Amino acid sequence: MNQIQKSSNTLFTLLFFAWIVSMVATLGSLFFSEVMMFPPCVMCWYQRICMYPLAILFLVALFCNDKNVFKYAMPLVLLGLFFAIYHNLLYFGIVPETLAPCSQGVSCTSDYINWFGFITIQFLSLVAFALIFVTLIFIRRLLPR
Repeated sequence: MNQIQKSSNTLFTLLFFAWIVSMVATLGSLFFSEVMMFPPCVMCWYQRICMYPLAILFLVALFCNDKNVFKYAMPLVLLGLFFAIYHNLLYFGIVPETLAPCSQGVSCTSDYINWFGFITIQFLSLVAFALIFVTLIFIRRLLPR
């Protein structure tokens, strides 16, 4: 196996991993809202706006073996990661609730699930965006300079 083929296989694996993470996050959020009937808060909607297109972008990049996925996926990931971090800071009370965007409706600090004392919906979103961020960094390193 030559270096180009090895690099292509690594790219495929990383893109597949990013697509799996984005699909699990997308389907998980839909499951919580549509099956479990947990209404999403404002911050959840902002993160959904960033996550849902990623599932499609990574799928297209996977089929096209597109090395440039970093350029068009990273802005969505950074924005989603920002919202996820802010949401977790709100949830843990590090950012005061007065700075929450949810003045009406569902609170951004709602605790619908709490597995093992720390796994919440907010935490799951943060993990998903962080995993995709790290994966995109690895994809970026595959590109020739």
